[in-house]
Amino acid sequence: MDEPQGVLDIRQILAILPHRYPFLLVDRIVSMEEGRKVVGIKNVTFNEPFFQGHFPGNPVMPGVLIVEAMAQVGAVLLLRGVPDRERKLVYFAGIDRARFRRPVTPGDQVRFEVEVLKLRSRSARLRGEAFVDGGLVAEAELFSSMVDRDGPAQPEVP
Repeated sequence: MDEPQGVLDIRQILAILPHRYPFLLVDRIVSMEEGRKVVGIKNVTFNEPFFQGHFPGNPVMPGVLIVEAMAQVGAVLLLRGVPDRERKLVYFAGIDRARFRRPVTPGDQVRFEVEVLKLRSRSARLRGEAFVDGGLVAEAELFSSMVDRDGPAQPEVP
């Protein structure tokens, strides 16, 4: 049986994103509107390497990793339609209006909803929200730049 349009499993995500363990922070894409919006899932487990030190006895997912996961979900959307995506990277170029509403802890399933605010050929501005059990846990506006893998070391900020 075919999966619904826009649904990607981990194998398909690995074919799009260059990230690998321990830095791949998206487990599934549950819906996608090409060039407009994407919804992805991160299952947070106690085995995550960052919980060893953040914080012992009171594990909390670092906010910067929540935002990174949000950016990775957005990068799936941006790269999905690029024909030569294996030769491209999406750099995280900036962040505005980041807010963290409550901690994310082991056992949580984070649902990321990321929409395109502005899209150019080599840059994008995205708005992301992260939810656990339907409650908003984080939000941010993200800026990204698409570069060739052999391209410049510093991304352009849109």
